[in-house]
This record gives sequence, C-alpha cells and structure tokens, in this order.
Amino acid sequence: MLISQSLSTADYNPTHEAMLARTLERIALKKQQGLRTPDELWIVDHNDVYTLGQAGKEEHILAHTTTPIIKTDRGGQVTWHGHGQLVIYWLFDLHSLGWSVRNLVSHAEQAIEDVINECLHGQNNIYAKARSDAPGVYLYSKIDANANKGIENNNDPIMLGKMASLGFKIKHGFSYHGIALNIDCDLIAFNAINPCGYAGMQMLRLSDFIAMSDANAMSGADTDSLSYSEVTQKLIDNIAQRHAGILELRPIAAK
Repeated sequence: MLISQSLSTADYNPTHEAMLARTLERIALKKQQGLRTPDELWIVDHNDVYTLGQAGKEEHILAHTTTPIIKTDRGGQVTWHGHGQLVIYWLFDLHSLGWSVRNLVSHAEQAIEDVINECLHGQNNIYAKARSDAPGVYLYSKIDANANKGIENNNDPIMLGKMASLGFKIKHGFSYHGIALNIDCDLIAFNAINPCGYAGMQMLRLSDFIAMSDANAMSGADTDSLSYSEVTQKLIDNIAQRHAGILELRPIAAK
C-alpha cells in the first residue's frame, strides 16, 4: 500500500524532522510489533533553501545569499529546493518491497525519465536519461552539432544539462529523502553552488522545453500544454506503479 500527502510552502527543518520521526516510528513498529506500515510519498513545495548532504563539502557553496544553508542527513552534496521545483520524498520499506538501494535509485531515475520523455514527446530529438557516473536525470540531444559544418557525424548525443536530482538516506532498511525535478523554478539559485558537487553543471527546467499552463490547472483548454499539477500527477502515478510491481526496472545499459 502507498499513501501520499502534499505539503506547500514548507520550511525545510520541520519537514525533515517530521519525515525522520515518521521513519523512526515505522522502524520501531516493525521491530517491536512486527507491523508493516503503509509506504508514503511526501509531495513537497519547499520554501527556498540550500541543503548540504551528510558528506557535503562547503567548497561547493560558491556564494552566500539570504537563502538558508542547512546541513542534512541525505547522501550527495549541495543542492537547492524552492518553489516551482517538485520534491518527492520516498518513505519506503525496502526490505518488504524486496528492493536493494540500487533498485531504489534506479526506480527513481527511471520514473523521472519516463515522465520527462512523455512530456517531451520526442520533440527536437531531446530525451531524458540517467548516468551511471553521476546520480540524477539529464537531458541529451541526438542532434549532431557538426552536421552543418562539414564535419563527420559521430552520432554521439550531446548532454544539455541536469533536470532532476536525487539523494536518499537508508535507516534499518527504510528510505527517506528522495527526488527533486525542476519544472518551472527560477534556476538562478543554482548559480551560487556547484550543483550536486559538479562545477559548471548546467541546470535545466522542464518549462524551457515544453509549454506550461497555469500552475494550479489540472486540465486546461490548451491540450498541447501541461501544468505543474499534471506533471506532478504523472510522476506520482509512475512511482505508484513501480511500488505495486506493475512497472519493472529496465536493464541499465553500460555508459
């Protein structure tokens, strides 16, 4: 069973404290009473914040702004959360699901790939793909930049940048923290950091590649556009199908 809840204009510390408390409660119920509690998705609209992972290095913070910087217990380096970015926390009992940590990460990446690629409809030969050497989901272009320059086509895709980040924490087989997808946020906040510890990493948002309608609309008159809410629901539905075993992991190709 998978249940969900939404939190809007959420400050980071109270949200993290509640998420950790719920995870510890679930661990105790399972260990002490043998109870399996429903897994949860927390869909969060965070107030602006930079978070630095457990092993995060301060050197990846390039400039200090008025936005708070909070040390947290997830994996990964520094990232930004804020309005227009979709954050989903995965509070899953991995042992009960029969998932390894690698399965969790791959399901998260593939769910994001599915939704971005569905939204893009293959337009302009652009597609979303995870990388084996850097967690997250990136956009690639199949267009040969040298095609009109008289240079031989090498058919290598061009990486445009990163659209989604992920970072989890596992405690006694239970996961928390999760994923962040840039939908229509202001990307300028990423200029103050090396996103996820990668200097010069270009951050992208979905709204620069597809038409976006009103953020609160579930279905507008313009069938060629999508709202923030519709993208959110697509991702929730994909994750739920993976949780139920309906969508299985695709083989991970060597890169």
